[in-house]
Amino acid sequence: MNQNQQNTGIFEPQNRMNQPPNVITTKDLMYLKDAMSWELLATKKCSHYASLCQDPEIKQQINEVGQMHQRHYNQLLQYVQSNPNQEYLQ
Repeated sequence: MNQNQQNTGIFEPQNRMNQPPNVITTKDLMYLKDAMSWELLATKKCSHYASLCQDPEIKQQINEVGQMHQRHYNQLLQYVQSNPNQEYLQ
């Protein structure tokens, strides 16, 4: 095994996609729905816990994390809505 082939302990996929496929399978849709649910739940939890927080610095950090999860949710939603096979949104 040469130096380039040594196991570094870091997983690096060989065939990583740069762009998502143009078609969403039923299984893909189930994964996307789960991911969207998790992101939305994380957003709601951050909002709730930020409202309970007294320390302004911690409150700001929690709000920023909530905004990050909201952006992730919006990105997933935008991808799902822009897919040509939109009949699965029903």
